[in-house]
Amino acid sequence: MAESAACPAFQLGRPRYEQGSFLGRLRHFIDVIDPSTLFVSEKRLKECVKLLDDYKHGELPPGVSDLQLWEAQKIKQAIIHPDTGEKIFMPFRMSGYVPFGTPIVIGLLLPNQTVVSTIIWQPTPTSEFLQGYVGAVTSAVSIAVGLNVLIQKANRLSPATRMIIQRLVPFPAVASANICNVGLMRHSELSEGIDVLDDNGNVVGSSKIAARHAITETAFTRVVLPMPIFVLPPIIMSYLERLRFLQSNRRLLLPVHSLVCLVTFGLSLPVAISLFPQMSQIEVSCLEPEIAMATDCKVLTYNKGL
Repeated sequence: MAESAACPAFQLGRPRYEQGSFLGRLRHFIDVIDPSTLFVSEKRLKECVKLLDDYKHGELPPGVSDLQLWEAQKIKQAIIHPDTGEKIFMPFRMSGYVPFGTPIVIGLLLPNQTVVSTIIWQPTPTSEFLQGYVGAVTSAVSIAVGLNVLIQKANRLSPATRMIIQRLVPFPAVASANICNVGLMRHSELSEGIDVLDDNGNVVGSSKIAARHAITETAFTRVVLPMPIFVLPPIIMSYLERLRFLQSNRRLLLPVHSLVCLVTFGLSLPVAISLFPQMSQIEVSCLEPEIAMATDCKVLTYNKGL
């Protein structure tokens, strides 16, 4: 009884948590980025896939709980590509975003950055594989290098102030690159539109207005995501570095810095991608006239994307 109250009835292919609220989306994405799925064995993965196949064909063994089915679906979705059916390479999984991305974040936020180190630590086309195009990466490098040069020439700033500002340089660089990235990846949607669906999930038409809304929401998410990652650690470290304990144990600065980056990254990622529902709603009156004429619904839905 307690399990059924805490765990909803299993629905194949559907999120476990209600997506209409921020808390529900947050719990969903915490599951999605759970790094423990990186350590799932091949045997365990095959068991999860078989369990879901049995459920799909109505051949579920007796005694299998909803919780076991949700866990099996979580593991399969974290590892198996939905289109190809192949295993996703670990660094390119959503669950690998934080553990594999944290070293880059740490490198970007190291104190006393030079122009060379700034260029080296900016995301490359390889580390930016999930979101990357060379144009976006070039934008990040150009902005970061330009800001670093300006800061180094600002003689009126005290060394402490200059160091704090210099540590904040990665945020505008990465945020700008992320916006460029969204535009590069999804520019075709602005001219072709995206599908809008009625209450039954049927496609009503293709809307350019809905595409603008979707891209705007995604771009905003991409700006919010690096904000705590690249703003909070420099501020926190500027205070921690004044502690006598760390001043007398300088070799602990890097581990503490790494821990601060890891915690901030791990907390901010699910919060940022939970800001908007994956399936957003838009009033028909805001859409193109031909779409309004094709349905009796007052509100349609569209996939925001990530």
